[in-house]
Amino acid sequence: MAVTPENIAVALGRTTPDPSSTEYAQWELWIADALMLIDDRLGDTADLDQAKLHYVVREAVVMHVRHPDDVTRVEVAVDDARSSKEYRTGRGRVVILDEWWDLLMPTEASGAFTIDALGWCSMHLPWCSLNFSAGYCSCGVDIAGYPIFEMG
Repeated sequence: MAVTPENIAVALGRTTPDPSSTEYAQWELWIADALMLIDDRLGDTADLDQAKLHYVVREAVVMHVRHPDDVTRVEVAVDDARSSKEYRTGRGRVVILDEWWDLLMPTEASGAFTIDALGWCSMHLPWCSLNFSAGYCSCGVDIAGYPIFEMG
């Protein structure tokens, strides 16, 4: 079962827009955008758990339909004076939240603590100059293979 504008309408609790409408075309486009984002990061979406994939795509599109720009209006009134300000913090595009990425690519816990490294792992300390694009290591991992300077 693929995610369709009909699924989006059900999740929103409203009627499905007419298939010839711009809103219907937008929803189809946003579904395709969410699938493209997932495919770009995780590879072929056919290899993923389809129920979880459909959940993530549906929720990402529903979130975008509900709040496409994330506008916040703050209004302050004192006596006869009134002031208001609008803040736009939204990204204006379909976004896959970190918790949804975790759902699509869970890590298998092997003990009390699990570290999930996607392709690389660094022994450099968080405050090593390499982490700040300095071009050289200040913690000593380049010399000894483990931190020998700046131990805190």
